[in-house]
Amino acid sequence: MTQKLTVAVLGGGSFGTAIANIIADNGHRTYLWMRDAQSAREAQQNRENQRYLPGHPLSEGVGATSDLEEAVGRSELVFVSIPSHSFRSVTRKIAPLLRPEAMVVSTAKGIEPEGFTLMSQVLEQELPEHAIGVLSGPNFAREIVARQQTGTVIASESKALVECVQSCLRSETFRVYANPDRYGVELGGALKNIYAIVCGMAAALGAGHNTQAMLLTRSLAEMGRFAAAMGANPMTFLGLAGVGDLILTCTSDLSRNYRVGYALGQGKPLEEIIAGLGQVAEGVNTLRQVKQKADELDVYMPLVTGLFAVLFEDQSIADVARKLMLGEQNHDVEYMGADQ
Repeated sequence: MTQKLTVAVLGGGSFGTAIANIIADNGHRTYLWMRDAQSAREAQQNRENQRYLPGHPLSEGVGATSDLEEAVGRSELVFVSIPSHSFRSVTRKIAPLLRPEAMVVSTAKGIEPEGFTLMSQVLEQELPEHAIGVLSGPNFAREIVARQQTGTVIASESKALVECVQSCLRSETFRVYANPDRYGVELGGALKNIYAIVCGMAAALGAGHNTQAMLLTRSLAEMGRFAAAMGANPMTFLGLAGVGDLILTCTSDLSRNYRVGYALGQGKPLEEIIAGLGQVAEGVNTLRQVKQKADELDVYMPLVTGLFAVLFEDQSIADVARKLMLGEQNHDVEYMGADQ
């Protein structure tokens, strides 16, 4: 695909800014929509997103705007990089503005409480006439704009959308893989935030490499179990959007959710941590939704249960850790024929 497109990236956070830069560098006309008019004006004038990516200039081809109609009305491809709590409201606003042939991709990693609704399902509900996709993977925005080698995943039932996104985002330092399991890819992006909190807590408490390795692999087992119960393909979790994103988010203090967990491990109260973060940590909200759904479906998720007990049931980390280690024995690898 070689034709030049008009592309809108909705959401002025770090990841939205990073992919807008790649798209513009590839020669496509690119709008970066920011909800706050002053932030958009400053980004356009200063050629920098000073709040989220200070020190990294915007590509010349990126136009920052707070005018939603200007951004969306001309675009053949729209990325929605909005936090989950306001995702649906923005989607409803763009519905009457979209071109009939426009394709829409979610990059948000969260779950809407009502009906355990993932963000691409929100797009399906609000934009039923448009091709829908999900972009997810181990993608720290600061490393993307610094042109470090990065891989991500585009998932959609639409071959045209997959090819379009791969063409728009492909570069010498950013590789886009395809996966037809949109639900699994999106679940991976949402679930790993929970386990990043767990691993951050463990790190703050002085956990060694043995502990971290156990936490990562058992987290992956829980994710696959839950995905299978929800109708996704557990094999998706062996790819970039599953284990790749899990490793990244659970082992780096660049992850907001890891930092939340680390602060919890230091004994700080959750409300204070969230207030001081200045950005959304999706894992806290996702934990509530996943715990409820796992209970409904009777899915064995001891790490989710344990973290929920620490955050919302006033149980001590030490007591929860002891129960996890002394709890019922389980098989190491899922889907090998053993009774789960």
